Amino acid sequence: MLKVGLTGGYASGKSFVASRLEQFGCHVVYADKLGHQVLEPEGEAYRPTVEVFGAGILTPERRIDRKKLGAIVFGDPELLRILNGIVHPAVFRLEEQELSDWSAQHPYGIAVIEAAILIETGRYAAFDRLIVTACTQETQIRRGMQRDGLSHQQTLVRIERQLPLEEKKRHAHYVIDTDGTEDQVVQQVNEIFNDLKRLAEAGKP
Repeated sequence: MLKVGLTGGYASGKSFVASRLEQFGCHVVYADKLGHQVLEPEGEAYRPTVEVFGAGILTPERRIDRKKLGAIVFGDPELLRILNGIVHPAVFRLEEQELSDWSAQHPYGIAVIEAAILIETGRYAAFDRLIVTACTQETQIRRGMQRDGLSHQQTLVRIERQLPLEEKKRHAHYVIDTDGTEDQVVQQVNEIFNDLKRLAEAGKP
């Protein structure tokens, strides 16, 4: 199995690229979805998160309100570090289990982990190939404001909490420019998929 990391900056087009790779036949694991899962009441990270941040982050149904939690941690690097220390290990364990299960059935397949901070955590080194999505900061801000309903300043804070895109690109085997049209992005994804498929079928990551 070829293990591929897919990362990039905030609102840089990771999810779009992941969905296209999925359509091409890759098995995509969305780290953000697993992040939601581990924060559910039955999830591994639920109890320690509530213990640290308090019952004020809960909805009346006793679920974690991710917007409330996000508003707290994105304004405080130390609190963000603490939350990441709770959530990320739980997510990593789910990822590895899912990859192990899928690899047993698809030894020559392509598995893609889509996650925002693969490079920051050092996990990028565990992948056979790394794809980074990149665009201008102006595009990130516009997309972030439209997608998440944030202010310009809130969006900028989220961008600045991550490693600069230029630094991420230095670690990449492939960089996808998402500033262009949808067709232009899809063409780049198609070319990369063909290369990944060749490597997977050859069994030579």
